[in-house]
Amino acid sequence: MELDLRQAIVQRVQGKDIDDLTDIIESSIGGEEMALPGLGVLFEMIWNNSTPAARKKMVEVLHKHLGKLQT
Repeated sequence: MELDLRQAIVQRVQGKDIDDLTDIIESSIGGEEMALPGLGVLFEMIWNNSTPAARKKMVEVLHKHLGKLQT
């Protein structure tokens, strides 16, 4: 049985407690680029399980941050 990248990442984090998940995310942010696909999968999970209001807030935060980068 061949696992795709999403399945492999989900299996890596499945069963972790909140502190472990926080550590995984924080150690991946700003780390090596090879961690980016994993963060993308985690973000996809967050996005798919967020309310429309939470999604709007995430996009607003991203938009605000990107605007700061241009100045």
